[in-house]
Amino acid sequence: MARHLTVVGAGIFGLCCGWELARRGARVTVIEAERIGAGPSGGTVGALAPHAPGAWNPKKQTQLEALIAAESWWQAVRDAGGADPGYARNGRLQPVAPGAEDQARARVAAAAQDWPAPFRMTLTDAPTGALVPDSASGLWLADNLTARLSPRAAGAALAAAIRASGGEIIESAGRQRPQDLPQGAIWATGVQGLADLGRDLGHKAGDGVKGQSALLAHAAPDAPQVFAEGLHVVPHADGTTAIGSTSEPGHEDTATDEQLDTLIARARALCPQLAGAEVLERWAGIRPRAASRAPLVGPWPGRPGNFIANGGFKIGFAMAPAVAEMLADLILDGTDRIPTGFRPG
Repeated sequence: MARHLTVVGAGIFGLCCGWELARRGARVTVIEAERIGAGPSGGTVGALAPHAPGAWNPKKQTQLEALIAAESWWQAVRDAGGADPGYARNGRLQPVAPGAEDQARARVAAAAQDWPAPFRMTLTDAPTGALVPDSASGLWLADNLTARLSPRAAGAALAAAIRASGGEIIESAGRQRPQDLPQGAIWATGVQGLADLGRDLGHKAGDGVKGQSALLAHAAPDAPQVFAEGLHVVPHADGTTAIGSTSEPGHEDTATDEQLDTLIARARALCPQLAGAEVLERWAGIRPRAASRAPLVGPWPGRPGNFIANGGFKIGFAMAPAVAEMLADLILDGTDRIPTGFRPG
């Protein structure tokens, strides 16, 4: 009989864990307090962008491997459930600031060392695409590794794949407690989960960071996404372009405000093609950031049979499949591939 496993939380980490377990033959139940993607996984941006090459470390290596594997991983999700997650590897453009040309060349060299072929970063004075950011230096960094997802479509596609594999997703279940699930579970419960872990550990495990983003009516579905000074501009397949996001530590509200207006104005200045695009949606949410700044993956200290998948913060969509695979290896096969820096506690 297939092993039955429970996942608490239907954000990107929880759903990826549910799908990875289901595709390996486990019977899966995902329990969600509200609805699929109710938290930060229901946003608008969906950038799957690599860390800057150079100064290599286990977190960068794990993310690199996840980005390389993403195309086939998300295709398997689409094949299983029949729903499109909005994945595409269209690359990225980054304008080079005047005076930063040598740093840009160093990044190209570091990418040649750290990224396997055919993935590369190049320096160009003639970028192509329907969404090209202004560059005061006349130079742009381009890469062919960066990809995108539609966050809500990805959640729906994962849910469809889990159900098609015989799994169950229970929404509007309210907050779960460990005593409610005596056989244990994978806890992918975002900011609340970080607070619960911190109480068990006796020290802060992480916090929530507010992010705001917007969705514009601008169609450039095949264009590379744009990144400059912390701002992502991500074209999606449905004729929209996402802009995000702010990072506002210490905020607990999910209301949009003037900081998003500033973000939209910055994006329009960076990409003049967006100047007349209608703002279709304004969004805000609280993203879980671990104190270690790396995802938290592994057994929950002091809670036998319970595991953690948390702390995605800005790289959650890129890292979620890797987190899911690590936990599936550990739980189903007893194989521990979790980097030391990712372990809770």
